[in-house]
Amino acid sequence: MPDRDQPLLATLIDADNVPAKHAEAILKEVAAIGEPALRRVYGDWTSARLKGWSEKILSLGLVAHQQTSNISGKNASDIGLVIDAMDILHGQRFDGFVLVSSDSDFTSLANRLREDGKMVIGIGEKKTPEPLRNVCNRFIFIENLITEDADAPAGKGGSAKESPAKAAELLRDAMARIPQEDEWYQLGQLGQAVTAAHPDFDTRTYGKRKLSELVSVIKGFEIKREGNQIYLREKKSKR
Repeated sequence: MPDRDQPLLATLIDADNVPAKHAEAILKEVAAIGEPALRRVYGDWTSARLKGWSEKILSLGLVAHQQTSNISGKNASDIGLVIDAMDILHGQRFDGFVLVSSDSDFTSLANRLREDGKMVIGIGEKKTPEPLRNVCNRFIFIENLITEDADAPAGKGGSAKESPAKAAELLRDAMARIPQEDEWYQLGQLGQAVTAAHPDFDTRTYGKRKLSELVSVIKGFEIKREGNQIYLREKKSKR
């Protein structure tokens, strides 16, 4: 990556598979990861279904790409997005790609981009099939970005959170994979290990903004602080 503060990202949005009402939250998340220098959204803009996206294109600085479907049942947006992604890849200008879709048809594309050494961030709904989620370096659920969304029904979407206890096994697995003898594990290293094995891991899934907040409410672990570092270990069973 060239000498700059943030990775340069190509953001490609599949309008057919992502609700327009979440556009602002999605782009805000992308901006927190890197510089979204390229922001394209793909769809058939003659379709009334994409009216919501059409209304957001100018205000959000998006570039709309028209993809007219000539065959019933075929998603022309998928094909156009893939062709553009490969052109962008060969240009070697960008450090990574953000694929915004819940469609597993982009799994092969994500895999190809990673083979070329590019960072791939996926953003989609929780219904996104595992193959696409797992092939990305990181996959972010839209539901985790819209916790404050007034349109999210109670008990659904962004408001439904997993129990923090469910993250305990992920942490234990990460500890087992980190090659060290010390029983105390640096929290940042643990987080990286969990994400490497589970690209869709996100503390917001459990209702916490940070990993330190999440581990503080999970039983079975001890926490210690040394300066700015936080360490974690499993509690020793009492005999």
